[in-house]
Amino acid sequence: MYDYTITQWLFFFYFYCFFGWIFESTYVSIKSRKFVNRGFMRGPFLPIYGSGAIMMLVVSMPFQDYLILTYFAGCVGATALELVTGIAMESLFKVRYWDYSNQRFNYKGHICLSSTIAWGFLTILMTEFLHKGVERLILAVPYGIVTALTAVVSVYIIVDFTLSFKTALDLRDVLIGLEKAKVEMERIQKRLDVIVAVANDEIEHRKQENSMRMDELMEHIERRFNTVKERMRLNPSEFMEEVREEISELRSRYTIEKEHRLQFRHLKDFYQRNMIKGNPGMYSKRFGEALEELKKAAEERRSKK
Repeated sequence: MYDYTITQWLFFFYFYCFFGWIFESTYVSIKSRKFVNRGFMRGPFLPIYGSGAIMMLVVSMPFQDYLILTYFAGCVGATALELVTGIAMESLFKVRYWDYSNQRFNYKGHICLSSTIAWGFLTILMTEFLHKGVERLILAVPYGIVTALTAVVSVYIIVDFTLSFKTALDLRDVLIGLEKAKVEMERIQKRLDVIVAVANDEIEHRKQENSMRMDELMEHIERRFNTVKERMRLNPSEFMEEVREEISELRSRYTIEKEHRLQFRHLKDFYQRNMIKGNPGMYSKRFGEALEELKKAAEERRSKK
């Protein structure tokens, strides 16, 4: 059994958060051939690793003398943690920070069989090898120093997590705003198509393009406005006064939504860009196109520096 004080448990949690950040950032940086500050938070801590490590230690405590039971306890405990965390984060932030949808035997992309199997082996590695060395190291440090370090790191992590949490919420709002702008653009497009009375074959073609991307949608709307403008110039009596007023209203709405899109896409906040770059595997089923647009904007801004 692990006979630790609350302070020592906290210190172990922070240690594994930091260790996880080093491991994850190194792996992704080598894979990307550039430095990537991985994780949800701004500083060098990955809470999912700290939580996973503590969970492994806790669930394995009753089975420390039974390797097989330790393995299965790790499988169940880590998979449950990954599932709950994944569902909670996607529900709150509308984004997945990891996704197993391309893996066999996955459950809604949050967990999969291969990761569950790996968690069991990692639990054995943690309890039988890694943690024993870490434990000796930490317990060799005077308790007063451990307490002071834990207090300092606690304050830092609380501040960092609070700011990162707000950034993630802001990013969620940006995704929602971009999606709303696209929905409004689609309404404008459909009404313009009706006004200019497109030919039947063009109507069918437009139905097939119902999922056109935002840039294509805006180009389509611009062409429709130009068509209407030209027809009004050549034949002023073709459109009734009410239709002219509606066209003017549509133009105003389009200008407003276009400006909204530019504001959302600009991503002025450095930490929103940093969060996107630090989580290249970010995925959103509902706001997938908006998220890809933000990723592209962040990459373009980085390449210009």
